[in-house]
Amino acid sequence: EISEDVGEIQADVEGIENISTQTKDLPDKLPTANRAVLACNYLSVDTPWKKPDGTVIRTLWGEMAWQLGGKEAFKLVAESDKNSVSPGGEKLTQLFEEYGPALILIDEWVVYARQLIGKENLAAGSFDVSMSFVQALTEAAKSAGNTLVVAAIPASDAEVGGENGRTVLERIRNVFGRIEAIWKPASAEEAFEIVRRRLFDSLSEKNEKERDKVCRAFAEMYRENRGDFPPECREANYEERLKHAYPIHPELFDRLYQDWSTLERFQLTRGVLRMMASVIHEMWSKGDHSLMIMPSNIPLDSQSVRTEFTRHLADGWSAVIDKDIDGSTSKPFNLDSNNPNLGRYSASRRVARAVFVGSAPSSSGQRIRGLEEVRVKLGCAQPGEAVATFGDALRRLSEQLSYLYSDGSRYWFDTHITINRTAADRAAIYER
Repeated sequence: EISEDVGEIQADVEGIENISTQTKDLPDKLPTANRAVLACNYLSVDTPWKKPDGTVIRTLWGEMAWQLGGKEAFKLVAESDKNSVSPGGEKLTQLFEEYGPALILIDEWVVYARQLIGKENLAAGSFDVSMSFVQALTEAAKSAGNTLVVAAIPASDAEVGGENGRTVLERIRNVFGRIEAIWKPASAEEAFEIVRRRLFDSLSEKNEKERDKVCRAFAEMYRENRGDFPPECREANYEERLKHAYPIHPELFDRLYQDWSTLERFQLTRGVLRMMASVIHEMWSKGDHSLMIMPSNIPLDSQSVRTEFTRHLADGWSAVIDKDIDGSTSKPFNLDSNNPNLGRYSASRRVARAVFVGSAPSSSGQRIRGLEEVRVKLGCAQPGEAVATFGDALRRLSEQLSYLYSDGSRYWFDTHITINRTAADRAAIYER
């Protein structure tokens, strides 16, 4: 038994040595690929366009070839481009072999191809010709072996643009489906990194230490006030989540990715980037010094920020925001102004904002509505602040606001006035 074990160990060591030898033979860096980026919504289907070197292009395959290798590469498909017919798999395979490795990125393909349906004599060719190109492109990329085609395909009917768009989407999906490698959307944690890196520069070593201090202070606040925050905040890895998402609080990311992403018109990472870009710009303009960007920091009194949020919702939310959530004429603003204890933290406005961010998407028909009180506090409280103040503000708001509903420990806004507020308003009329 011992000799057998020794033999297995020796085999493992030999395997490791072989891997080490193979690793030494690898190049120091990846080879440079020729790239073609086809942003189809910028390409005309009926009018040829001219390149700086004088090349006149009519089709997607002409544009792709020219980007991969200029005039010389374009010559391989020049006749097909001139006649607006697909060059076929053999010609495209030759193109990729001569000008590879190649990376082909295609966006808004459905937008482009749906314009071809039912039309003839276009520079881009007919719809059937365009679909033949899809077939030839995928087969050629597979045959060449040194080419990668990445196409962004809409995920919902709302993005395809009518019946023609659905027809195009189905045809492209069927062709790609035979050889595709599906690139799944980023997980929530990966999405945090994508958004943070797109919107903020990397931290210096000194600033990383400051970040760690802030995140540690948040984590300690959650542990010291166990009953006021959700259970996951007390887990050891939550402090790491704070660091990975910094300077955006994980709770804001969770609400956007878990709640707002359920809306049909919301384009997940792109939608979050648009929202957060407007929020960050407004906060920076106002000199906001919050430790992290939280649901309660969303400046809904800013028209640009409000538009980014309400554009995904049904009509009627602007009136709700003006009256019950944010702005100098809102009830939360007046409540903060008339109560020093609340006004010290702008607690009423911050609570109203947090409830809106966490509950507005549920107005589209979700079975369980609203935000629990512990999550409202999680979206508001920062280290050094009295957590109980936000609970007090929430209770006052639930008694006074016209569009704020509650059920047990859950709170949500709606575009319809609550029955209690309607009854109270009518009673006030009779008392007069």
